[in-house]
Amino acid sequence: MSCCAPGAEFDATEAAVPSDEELLLASRSLGNGKRQVELALPAVHCAACIQTVEHALFELPGVEAARVNLSTKRVSVKWRDGQLPPITSTLTRLGYAPNLFDEAIAGRDGTMSELLRAVAVSGFAAGNIMLLSVSVWSGAEGATRDLFHWVSALIALPALFFAGRIYYRSAWSALRHGRMNMDVPIAIGVTLAYAMSLYETINHGSHAYFDASVTLLFFLLIGRTLDHMMRDRAREAVIGLARLAPRGALVVAPDGTRDYRPVEEIQPGMRVLIAAGERIPADGRVLDGRSDLDRSVVTGESAPVMIARGDMVQAGTLNLTGPLTLEATSTATSSFLAEMIRMLEAAEGGRARYRRIAERVSALYAPVVHLTAFVTFLGWMAWGGDWHQALTIAIAVLIITCPCALGLAVPIVQVVAARRLFEAGVMVKDGSAMERLAEADAVVFDKTGTLTLGRPRLVGAERIDPAVLGLAGSLASHSRHPLSLAIAAETDGDSTRFDDVTEQPGYGVEGRAGGHTWRLGRAAWATGAKGDGTVLARDGVEVARFEFEDRLRAGARDTVAEAERTIGPLEMLSGDSEAACARVAASLEIERYRSGMLPADKVARLTELSLSGHRVLMVGDGLNDAPALGAAHVSMAPASAAEIGRNAADFVFLRESLEAVPLARDIAVRAGRLIRENIAIAIVYNAIAVPVAILGYVTPLIAAIAMSGSSIIVIANALRLSPSREMKAETAPAATVVRATRPA
Repeated sequence: MSCCAPGAEFDATEAAVPSDEELLLASRSLGNGKRQVELALPAVHCAACIQTVEHALFELPGVEAARVNLSTKRVSVKWRDGQLPPITSTLTRLGYAPNLFDEAIAGRDGTMSELLRAVAVSGFAAGNIMLLSVSVWSGAEGATRDLFHWVSALIALPALFFAGRIYYRSAWSALRHGRMNMDVPIAIGVTLAYAMSLYETINHGSHAYFDASVTLLFFLLIGRTLDHMMRDRAREAVIGLARLAPRGALVVAPDGTRDYRPVEEIQPGMRVLIAAGERIPADGRVLDGRSDLDRSVVTGESAPVMIARGDMVQAGTLNLTGPLTLEATSTATSSFLAEMIRMLEAAEGGRARYRRIAERVSALYAPVVHLTAFVTFLGWMAWGGDWHQALTIAIAVLIITCPCALGLAVPIVQVVAARRLFEAGVMVKDGSAMERLAEADAVVFDKTGTLTLGRPRLVGAERIDPAVLGLAGSLASHSRHPLSLAIAAETDGDSTRFDDVTEQPGYGVEGRAGGHTWRLGRAAWATGAKGDGTVLARDGVEVARFEFEDRLRAGARDTVAEAERTIGPLEMLSGDSEAACARVAASLEIERYRSGMLPADKVARLTELSLSGHRVLMVGDGLNDAPALGAAHVSMAPASAAEIGRNAADFVFLRESLEAVPLARDIAVRAGRLIRENIAIAIVYNAIAVPVAILGYVTPLIAAIAMSGSSIIVIANALRLSPSREMKAETAPAATVVRATRPA
């Protein structure tokens, strides 16, 4: 039994189901006699859907792997070449009609707009029917009462068809494919309540329950809409990472002609020209040229790296300062960037398998409700033989047990918790993330940009002659290198006008003024002598030397100590050098850390921790952290993180202080406690109300009122959520700094 059936949500994607021939053409060869295809499944939207699809595909002959990614609503199927398994027909039979993935991306997901329209229509109808019901409750009789009932019936009918189609579609799809879900009792309950009310109206009965059916639908739609709002923010990370790949590149043919080729057509051995400002389309080796490369997607470090002939470069890295000629060593689909995308998709797919509390509770709910109502009907038929009375009592049981409170128990707490987090400067992407954060028992921090601010700053400027500092700032203003920007930020420059200013990629900036040659950059280049660091030199003679620092993020020391005390074991993973990592680890008293970590290394370490039984909270910020943020049990990123890192994370904290981490954890723990309380309230309510309804003491109207009352109690309980701690006022970053002497 699934918590939600195929078709439970609407998707505007209307692409035709591909034929076997189209599916085969869309697949690609993996070598070794294997093929793979990726299909979009618009109807997939929960962990149970994933299990259903993957289990069915695994059973097909020849299929070796099937992996569903909930974030992108995509399934990847791998099979042995030679005979195409009946993938399309199997998915269609299950109710998950597939589309070719590219066509699905072109469509728009209309679920939220449909839900909002349904809430508006059901709310409008419920309000008006309630107004008419007041007159009936006040004693209206005869023709006046019948008139109010008929007007209520006319208002309720289109509302049930328009707003209730979400549940009808889901219930029908589940029954048609031999399954049950929570939408089946909802659809049956509101339909029978309307039908019974219409029967009473036709026969001039004194009671009708149009308000019960429409109000019930209104409450349930509110819960589903809130839940969808908390779920529908997980696709941006993969899409953002894919945008790092250029659409194409300039390829040099053997005869010297140049031709722009789409990135899909670049093959190993091709010579590719990369201008400054362009991203590398595929992994390759530098044949000619020298430049600074932004490798933050690989290492997470913001400092550019000089590359020259013979160096290897990765797809997705950014060429900053000089033109390069590369020899491609991979295709776009087998490049470093493609591998990062696959890691992120695999991580998100694994996270989607997490079964939320409401899903676990609802696993037995639908069959129990159906069985209870059916047994009630049979019992009253056997007792009195009056089908009208038996059906009325069975409907009352369906309505009073309708999972309105259960449907609100989780999303209302998560919405309140999200509001509390937002007030504290933390944004949450997915409601289940709060459940996962409360479960975390280990913490992993990235270094640059997370524990530190990741922005170099010139130190000791007061010890440098102001005239010399101004001259250096004037020369630095001609470069966009991070260390040049740090120098320029400490001064407005001076009136010195440089002639023939040029930037030597990987080395520094050179200019002429007053008959002298000035150089700002690497010491060995600026002075011609051995040495390291960043210097200003005149005619090869060092004039000034510059040092830079990367400050610890505000609250870093307290956060590290509290996280290790309240959550569990803590370690730091970084792509930076051993020396840089050791300095930060010593400053924050972190005992376990690893340096030189590539994205795959971080994912491997998180997997290792997961296999050892830990539920890891990952806090990172860089492009290279995106797969790790997706692979962790739960993740956080600062607002200063790269867009892809923010999209991959479950939480984003907007303020500079790292104290957002323990604060979010505290709210998540308290929210989890309230969710369990709400579920307990819903269960206790049913335990009391159901026997009363079975005994015939509850009409459908009273059942609807009781159901609404339980929902109000659940909402009131959720509003009690408040953190036990407050964020400290924003202060200047800690005095502790991490010294760096990277050359400009």
